[in-house]
Amino acid sequence: MEKVWLNRYPPNVPADIDPDHYRSLVEVFERSCCQFGRRNAFANMGYGMTYGELEQKSRAFAVYLQQELGLTKGERVAIMLPNLLQYPVALFGVLRAGLVVVNVNPLYTPRELEHQLKDSGANAILILANFAHILAEVIERTGIEKTIVTEIGDLLPYWKAKVVNLVVKHIKKMVPNFTLPNVIGFNETLAIGGRRSLQPVSVTGDDLAFLQYTGGTTGLSKGAMLTHRNMVANMEQCVAYVGPAIREGQEIVITALPLYHIFCLTVNCLCFVRFGALNVLITNPRDIPLFVSEIRQWKFTVITGVNTLFSALANDDKFDKLDFSALKLAVGGGAAVQQAVAERWRAITGIPILEGYGLTEASPVVCINPIDLGEFGGSVGLPVPSTGIELRDDEGSEVPIGERGELCVRGPQVMRGYWQRPEETARTIRDGWLLTGDVATVDGQGFVRIVDRKKDMILVSGFNVFPNEIEDVVIGCEGVLEVACVGVPDEKTGEAVKICVVRKPGVQLSADAILDRCRQQLTAYKIPRHIEFRDSLPKSNVGKILRRELR
Repeated sequence: MEKVWLNRYPPNVPADIDPDHYRSLVEVFERSCCQFGRRNAFANMGYGMTYGELEQKSRAFAVYLQQELGLTKGERVAIMLPNLLQYPVALFGVLRAGLVVVNVNPLYTPRELEHQLKDSGANAILILANFAHILAEVIERTGIEKTIVTEIGDLLPYWKAKVVNLVVKHIKKMVPNFTLPNVIGFNETLAIGGRRSLQPVSVTGDDLAFLQYTGGTTGLSKGAMLTHRNMVANMEQCVAYVGPAIREGQEIVITALPLYHIFCLTVNCLCFVRFGALNVLITNPRDIPLFVSEIRQWKFTVITGVNTLFSALANDDKFDKLDFSALKLAVGGGAAVQQAVAERWRAITGIPILEGYGLTEASPVVCINPIDLGEFGGSVGLPVPSTGIELRDDEGSEVPIGERGELCVRGPQVMRGYWQRPEETARTIRDGWLLTGDVATVDGQGFVRIVDRKKDMILVSGFNVFPNEIEDVVIGCEGVLEVACVGVPDEKTGEAVKICVVRKPGVQLSADAILDRCRQQLTAYKIPRHIEFRDSLPKSNVGKILRRELR
């Protein structure tokens, strides 16, 4: 497809970027720490960590992994944390040691956690004490040899840390009892590593930086192999696109989406670390009154979110009292932004939500709306620099502008492939093109609109839910004969999970019984919101359940 979108690019946005401008994410990080050493890099719970402190602590963590644990270049380390100061310390520590980050959702059930740890082959894990009991259930069946446990307040000033950890553990009772082998405290690893010197590791663009897990049509998540070059390229693409609006060393970014999610990882953490910005980490964005109270103290310039977050903030009775005079960018991703939400947001803040589009396999950003758009347009924007797109029909032929087709993407941000899944990789990447499975249209200016999903994926508050996984759990419930899972529209989460169930003859099966099993086996956002009992399910002539008819 001809790159018609280049004519619509804002001024000073280049057609291409240099994906090899930096050799690795480590080089980007160390450059920023040197340039912005005295400026706060991350803040959480009222305490700020400077770039200089982040450099020292991440170096100490890298030394511990390298010299105490004996991990060598390319081995995997899992990080299972919410948005805390410990996350960037660990993230950059793992990368500086030449190791590979395996981001883990802290809300995983034992079954989900076991699969990811076994599949990735992670040797060590950093986990918040609040979730350690989940790990304790499965660790013997994984390759984890060392567990590093941290508490919420560990990197806060001494007395504040003591109080926070005491309240969390003994008053709020948020840390269930657990027993794990080969455990060490996070602060102890920093103390050990801080007494030694880091042995230099040569990290290049071809080396893996992340195994970023995403759902699969088989119901099992698979690891997208994202190299340093993939991540540097996507960072540079985003920086080139929004760079004219950004001032180095002066931005304050509200980071409420989890850093373990690829959208926030790339856009908030990596891009704005490159700019020398301050990321204000929100540990629990679900508590909207507390969230609003926390950001009141900041004259923030950038905020990212998903539709549900923007909606919740806009509907809070104190949000419109905040000072938005410095706000210049609000970026929406992970799920479609609803027009009503976008209009309410702009009425309150004076700033439009710039919606984008991406997927884990593209590191993730493919499209962003131009910063001079001015108003909500309903599209996911224009392809970022050095990105090619095509729309193809079911036979693989390109369709003309204006017609629907599967969105295919090519660019330096496209993953190497799926970890240890060559067949899946071959189905997803063909001749350098990433087949997204999303049906889209492109207009004459190059604006992309996502109109449907070719796959059966359900998008709940920006998180992927795949029907087969839900069906596999539900079918294990005694009394279920058949089950089909589909997504249905939901004002709060964009989409919600619905299951249609056929009972076994003569069995009295309740919705509560099914939900009880789902709560044991699935993360909260995957749990069905709607359960419908039916006498039968629609099927094709070969017996395949037709989800499209249920939708």
